[in-house]
Amino acid sequence: MNNTTNNLFDRYPPSESCTCNKCVSFCIRPGWWTVDEAARAIIGGYSNRMMLEVSPQKDFAVLAPAFKGNECNYALQLYSNQGCTFLHNNRCELFGTGIMPLECRFCHHDRLGLGVKCHADIEEEWKSNDAKRLIIRWGNITGFWEKQGLVMVEKN
Repeated sequence: MNNTTNNLFDRYPPSESCTCNKCVSFCIRPGWWTVDEAARAIIGGYSNRMMLEVSPQKDFAVLAPAFKGNECNYALQLYSNQGCTFLHNNRCELFGTGIMPLECRFCHHDRLGLGVKCHADIEEEWKSNDAKRLIIRWGNITGFWEKQGLVMVEKN
């Protein structure tokens, strides 16, 4: 785990589990992993349940839990109303696994407005070369690049 991720974990501690309407509404839109968390999710066998979110400016991308029905694809607005692939019966399948995204663990009805800062800080981590290499690796593992007609090579 890199120092940036450790710092994020210190700044954004986990919240209590909650199934109130406000907290469940946060879970409908998938939260973001840190780069290290996404790498662990891939190792844990979850690569086929991720999607690639590209920023509107196209200057960075994030591997995130997919919208239901949008797995191994770009994050498409068409599926955004389907909710997170890991949300079942208002509960997160990743809760307690050690693979739940930092943003999801932090957000809570008692922390309204603080999620925006957490999201922005995770965004900065995804602008790194390590993040770019991980995205390339994920695309090769899942066949994402091949579906796009691309061949991507991970550089050291």
